[in-house]
Amino acid sequence: MRGYYSADQVRAAEAELFRRVPDGDPMRRAAHGLARVVAGELAVRTGGVSGRAVTLLVGSGDNGGDALFAGAALRRRGVAVTAVLLTPGKVHRAGLAALRRAGGRVAAEPGRYDLVVDGIVGISGRGPLRPAAAALVAELTAPVVAADLPSGVDPDTGAVTGPHVQAAVTVTFGAYKPVHVLAAPVCGRVELVPIGLDLETAPAPVLASPTPAEVGAAWPLPGPTDDKYSQGVTGIVAGSSRFPGAAVLCTGAAVAATSGLVRYVGPAVGPVLSHRPEVVAVERLSDAGRAQAWVVGPGAGTDAAAHDRLAELLDTDVPVLVDADGLTVLAADPDLLRGRTAPTLLTPHAGEFVRLTGTEPGADRVSAVRRAADDLGATVLLKGRATVIAAPGESPVLVNEAGSSWAATAGSGDVLSGLVGALLAAGIEPPRAAAMGARAHALAAALAARGDGPGWAPIGASALLAQVPAALRVLWQYRQA
Repeated sequence: MRGYYSADQVRAAEAELFRRVPDGDPMRRAAHGLARVVAGELAVRTGGVSGRAVTLLVGSGDNGGDALFAGAALRRRGVAVTAVLLTPGKVHRAGLAALRRAGGRVAAEPGRYDLVVDGIVGISGRGPLRPAAAALVAELTAPVVAADLPSGVDPDTGAVTGPHVQAAVTVTFGAYKPVHVLAAPVCGRVELVPIGLDLETAPAPVLASPTPAEVGAAWPLPGPTDDKYSQGVTGIVAGSSRFPGAAVLCTGAAVAATSGLVRYVGPAVGPVLSHRPEVVAVERLSDAGRAQAWVVGPGAGTDAAAHDRLAELLDTDVPVLVDADGLTVLAADPDLLRGRTAPTLLTPHAGEFVRLTGTEPGADRVSAVRRAADDLGATVLLKGRATVIAAPGESPVLVNEAGSSWAATAGSGDVLSGLVGALLAAGIEPPRAAAMGARAHALAAALAARGDGPGWAPIGASALLAQVPAALRVLWQYRQA
């Protein structure tokens, strides 16, 4: 798991580090790493380092000091370095002296530059950029390398509430922070520079993300003694005469996710069997047979019959994933969850989250999902580019940053439900199943958008579903490695 540590956790780890290493050593490590990344970016973007120009946007405190010391290191490599001091009275004095000794200059305006280093605020910053900094940032015409995080973005929530820096690269010191996954598009590529923080003895990170290798290693594969029942029987209650596609997409995803047997219940028997003849499809729940996990809701309606089916499934002793229309039914009758002891996974988008909880997710999506999981007594997956997953009372919250927004298309959620439902049927606990499914789902979307030609192309959910086997092959390659 990759862990993401809150600003308070990082500050505590830094305080411990400062007690055991010489004064200034962590900042030197941070500045050296920042300078290395900036030099690498110059080389890639301009073809060289010496003779190029960099502007430092320097705020107060250690973040500004990191930028100034990095500027001194770049100046020694032949880079023309100009520092713009946003708070001259609070500048890091030692860093400024080091820059000047190396031949760097201080100016009121950026001047000529090939790259900009954002050292305005660090993890102690909150809220948008102040007017002077915002005006300066708005005029930038070159890529930005941010020191620790893009200024103006909340370090713990990733919230962007006003003017902020848009980084091409973010260089984080010592640990990944929530901002790096919750606001990944604003951070750009994230590079970690170790500075000696001891995170092994720190409290658990507030967020964690399974690596591709972990997802590939945990994804079920048939063993030499497996049969169709032992690999997980996934039940799907989805689709209607109005929305048969939801049933096709959801069952297709469960089949592709290596479920040994998929049972379908609903009025879309014909369309399901025309696409997936291996599915056991019936119209009535009483005819379905047992499953090791159920997915209920995509396109299935919200009438009294839908309510009764959901109530019947939630009364079982197997995991149930509730999505789409099922969430609407549940929002109208939350008592359906009362007394349930078997695992339950709810997969809302932002609008469904409001119906379920009565509140918007807001800027702090992690806290909102954690509260919802505790209140509802169920694991909650809040969809988004950064999908956030919380189980009742469990820490850390899991997160999957998709790396793109290609999955933002109608029917995509039906595919996700089928993927995760198959993992639940295989016996994987809901939070991990949700994170694994989200990872495979995002990868399949990216593969579909890449296609066979140059560049990217818009996709639909059918194209995403078609790439699930390819996405699993990629993840299984990590497993073999």
